[in-house]
Amino acid sequence: MQRVALVEGAGAATAPVADLLNPLFQDHAVLQRDMPITVWGHAASGERVTVSLDGVNAHAGARADASGRWSVVLPPVGAGGPYVLTAETEAGTRQTATDVLVGDVFLCSGQSNMELQVSRAGDSGNEIETSANNTIRMLTVAHSASPVPRADFDHPVSWQLAGPRTVGQWSAVCFFFARELQKTAHVPLGLVHSSWGGSNIRPWISAAGFQALGGYDAALQILSVYAKDPSAAQAQFASAWEAWWRAKTGDRVGAEPWSIGGGKRTTDNAAATNGSAEAAAFVKSATAAQGTAAAVASPGAWRDAPPGLGDWRDWGVAELRDFTGLVWFRTHIKLTAAQAKAADRVDLGAINQVDETWLNGRPLGNTFGYGTDRSYAVPPRLLHAGDNVLVMNILSTYGGGGLRNGGSPRVLKLSGGESIALDGPWQYRVVPAAVGYPPRAPWESVGGMTTLYNAMIAPLGAYGLRGVLWYQGESNDKEAATYRGLLAGMMADWRRQFGAALPFLVVQLPNWGHEQVAPGEKSDWAQLREAQRQAVAEDAHAALAVTIDIGEPRNLHPTNKQDVGKRLAQAARHVIYGEAIAPSGPTALGATRRGDRVVVEFGGVTGPLVAYSHESPIGFELCGDTPQTCRFADSSIEGTRVVLAVPGNVAAPTHVRYGWADSPVCTLFDSSGLPAGPFNMVIH
Repeated sequence: MQRVALVEGAGAATAPVADLLNPLFQDHAVLQRDMPITVWGHAASGERVTVSLDGVNAHAGARADASGRWSVVLPPVGAGGPYVLTAETEAGTRQTATDVLVGDVFLCSGQSNMELQVSRAGDSGNEIETSANNTIRMLTVAHSASPVPRADFDHPVSWQLAGPRTVGQWSAVCFFFARELQKTAHVPLGLVHSSWGGSNIRPWISAAGFQALGGYDAALQILSVYAKDPSAAQAQFASAWEAWWRAKTGDRVGAEPWSIGGGKRTTDNAAATNGSAEAAAFVKSATAAQGTAAAVASPGAWRDAPPGLGDWRDWGVAELRDFTGLVWFRTHIKLTAAQAKAADRVDLGAINQVDETWLNGRPLGNTFGYGTDRSYAVPPRLLHAGDNVLVMNILSTYGGGGLRNGGSPRVLKLSGGESIALDGPWQYRVVPAAVGYPPRAPWESVGGMTTLYNAMIAPLGAYGLRGVLWYQGESNDKEAATYRGLLAGMMADWRRQFGAALPFLVVQLPNWGHEQVAPGEKSDWAQLREAQRQAVAEDAHAALAVTIDIGEPRNLHPTNKQDVGKRLAQAARHVIYGEAIAPSGPTALGATRRGDRVVVEFGGVTGPLVAYSHESPIGFELCGDTPQTCRFADSSIEGTRVVLAVPGNVAAPTHVRYGWADSPVCTLFDSSGLPAGPFNMVIH
């Protein structure tokens, strides 16, 4: 619940004044110790505001600017409290925040595994029942997205004390981290939780962050257009989407699945739709992670879809039983001349997750949503008497896909109130996996650019932080080639807002997916983990929490969040609190060739290296430079080294891999019980 200020004066009635103090500064807040404390809010333009933190003799004043915003900086304060934070204007308006503590504040962010609540974690009943701790507090930021940075949150925020009535809905990783950390850092802990399930890393990076990275100007330009004119931005994005499809499949103009045949296109600007310099630049930046593979053959012939449509996994089609990816849909709409003239909107019902939709070859729009309804305006004179063609490309990366049941009716709406049912027949075409995923609209909430930073990070302003917990990457598993740079760019980006030495504690993706029976040429999750490892290894203010042994191969959201929190706490003790402990267990430092052996040296080892359930560790591979040359290697432990015997069928190994699979079985640990992390490195 947001605080309000009260106008106080002799005999005067009280009147509410919203947000003299920014809602971050309210009852039960935790402020960062031992650094200047920036406090801000709203007042009348030009009005002077004085802020004090009772009990520590900290106070400062400033005048509100022309927009009514004011900001002051209080001197550093050591851990303690509770205190009363007070803001007061020269006109007598006063607001207080009570029970304010000073300690260490951590920002917890990422996607669904950071968002997963304590109520969904293992042993949740006991964890919730025993959670009372008034020195651990959390503020949760509600889901929100914006194409431009916001100064304030779109939804109310509040600080909560840990206890059975609150903790069940808290981020489990964030809470378990704080509980573990407080065993050694005996100070109040404030947790700001700002995450969104299914989110790519790109929406968490600001426009300035992308400008610093370089190569994203075209997407940022489309995003800036969207903030002022969404329909114009949709047209630009559709041009880029179509250019991407032609580049990936080799389809000629007029022969694409959305075209109406014969090379004829019903569009107001065929040249723009066929491609432009801006579209080409956007396609290049948006698909860089997919590599430069040659064009892939377009899908085959259209096939009849079941009359009821619904989740394509339930159609009884073997190809779609566990399918995630792209599927085309098409239906014909027969209209009279009067109906074509009166048509003004097409409602498509519930779709999961992303659609790009065309009518008579003209793009209508692109929308993201988990099973949400879609509706697009029909431009004048687009439809005609006779046969009209509606085409959709639908991307589903998780869960059910396609035109789902249970949403609003699929209809073409006419201006007079009449509706024409879009009940088929419908046809579909499955897109080969080699085509990859299309570019995502820059304004999309979880798959776009800057949108979550703008609405869920930017409003944190200069709030003092001790560190960031980052658990994300599942939604970038097809983009490992660019993730290393994006993660490094995001860390640099947030440091521009919160401080140049802001520490990051990064959770490396756990084991999930199919187990391997032989060395594989490609593992999306292994490649993503390697990108995380490399980005952290190159950053003096970052540490990695390895979780390769505590995932669940059949559960994308493993319930053991307690150990994730413990490992993050250990990483914090090393990189933030300066304790002489290993940040994340055994870490491969390098590999060297010695005759018919390869020696891998490990650092961060507590006690001896050990192998579980066998006299030697498994999961090591030696590989040459060409495909299909990786082979499992026999190994032995020698102190802090693992020695690998070069297999006879790998004459000249050039690199060594460990745990290189979506869901590897890893048996190499040290005596602290922490696993060696997966890696892929060159042999010297």
